[in-house]
Amino acid sequence: MKPPLRFRVFEYLREKKAATDEEILEFINKSDSYSVHDLNKCLMDLEILGVVSIRWVAKEKRRVEFLETPLEPTQYGEG
Repeated sequence: MKPPLRFRVFEYLREKKAATDEEILEFINKSDSYSVHDLNKCLMDLEILGVVSIRWVAKEKRRVEFLETPLEPTQYGEG
């Protein structure tokens, strides 16, 4: 049984600390076949959880960084 895509990406980034979306896609496609859409959904989930930070470095290239300490959830409506 293979681990979920989100976990595989999480483990890869935890080890590497940072990678481009192309490098991550190349890594996950070594054993299975995933689309860019699958990777984008996974990265969005990890970013919402506060585990990664994603920045655009070129028009079609993103840098994904593992966050050692997850971000605190934003509290709206205070004050």
